[in-house]
Amino acid sequence: MRDTEEPEHALKKSLSALDLTVFGVGVIIGTGIFVLTGTVAKDNAGPAVALAFVVAGVVCGLAALCYAELASTVPVAGSAYTFSFATLGELPAWIIGWDLVLEFALGTAVVAVGWSGYVRSLLDNAGWHLPQALSGTSDANGFGFDLLAFLLVLLLTGVLVLGMKLSARVTSVIVAIKVAVVLLVIIAGAFFIKGDNYKPFIPDAVASVKESGLKAPLIQEMFGYAPTSFGVQGIFTAAAVVFFAFIGFDIVATAAEETKNPQRDMPRGILGSLFICTALYVAVSIVVTGMQKYTELSVDAPLADAFKATGHPWFAGVISFGAAVGLTTVCMILLLGQTRVFFAMSRDGLIPRFFSKVHPTFRTPYRSTVLLGILIAVIAGFTSISELAALVNIGTLFAFVLVAVGVVILRRTRPDLPRSFRTPWVPVLPIASVAASLWLMLNLPTETWLRFGVWMVIGAVVYFVYGRSHSRMNRDA
Repeated sequence: MRDTEEPEHALKKSLSALDLTVFGVGVIIGTGIFVLTGTVAKDNAGPAVALAFVVAGVVCGLAALCYAELASTVPVAGSAYTFSFATLGELPAWIIGWDLVLEFALGTAVVAVGWSGYVRSLLDNAGWHLPQALSGTSDANGFGFDLLAFLLVLLLTGVLVLGMKLSARVTSVIVAIKVAVVLLVIIAGAFFIKGDNYKPFIPDAVASVKESGLKAPLIQEMFGYAPTSFGVQGIFTAAAVVFFAFIGFDIVATAAEETKNPQRDMPRGILGSLFICTALYVAVSIVVTGMQKYTELSVDAPLADAFKATGHPWFAGVISFGAAVGLTTVCMILLLGQTRVFFAMSRDGLIPRFFSKVHPTFRTPYRSTVLLGILIAVIAGFTSISELAALVNIGTLFAFVLVAVGVVILRRTRPDLPRSFRTPWVPVLPIASVAASLWLMLNLPTETWLRFGVWMVIGAVVYFVYGRSHSRMNRDA
């Protein structure tokens, strides 16, 4: 499909269902489970944060069923971009591709900054200290550069250039360590649970914007509706935040073209990784809120600090190590998704086709990988982690909407296409997916919508100035 059979534009098929599941688990278990658990428990849901993870998991599950059908029907690189191209046309595909470029780039850069913070903490414990100017905070002269985040992105760029199978093996080792640490939290933490910490399981509601300082969601601006922290509504407010913790299964779909049997393995990898991570999130949130009162949970390192609060700093050190290791895979797989979407857009001519050439030996899109790796490394050196979840969430939820719509359209326009996996209850389930995704989008801050709108306007200008006239579709016509 569209150049995929040309040797210089074809990617090597080397991934199995297990590789895809590992990639999904590798990117999902990261910032969410190590950071967001404490934030949403303390500010939004209390011990009921476990229910917020369930709500977010259900929303992702609806989208995952749509992704699974399109990934097994249109098994080429690019994920939601490619699916939109095949179902909705070139302009919608450009919109979602431009959206994903921002989402993955920002996610990669800021997760690298989070990784840097954990590593600096471990180095400080060992008595090694980086100069302030190279630790991401401004020195006396106002200069601040995060050297560790910069180097991490460059290193992972090299791994991805060397080949998908190598990066899958590296990820397998890291994911094994990360899952072991998560299981340690669940099993060891279960012995320190105090029943009183669960009371009340759903705290009484308070006005979130006034009392907790949270930014007002768009839905409040539109309808004058006041969301709450805690209470039943607090669970849904929390779900809009912890949704970031589930981002990852959609990135599995970006590797469809490099999968040995995409019709069989893509649905298994997408749904399998989502189910595993949902179960782990719920278990961890129950254990952590049982170990320490939700009002006392740390926002920066809730898992590690919960063990410190119970008098077990050794466990806290192991968890900090696991967090640093875990964020490595999150960063690498976000970078993988970024390069594959960029590669697919280049192959279609929407951006210069120079970037869709693959390496003659490694069969990877090395030009786009190197370019994006260097740019993101520089961004990571100067980026803070504020606004991370909201900015990445809105892009992903927007992609979910287009994918769900694409399933319905493709069923009507191309009912003859072979589908090894079929989304059940079409069009009811895709419509439910669209509604659930839009609901979470409306619970994001108004500032996030404004930034998202500015980026989309820039993308529209690029498309009409360059992409439209250079695209393969228009050139062939």
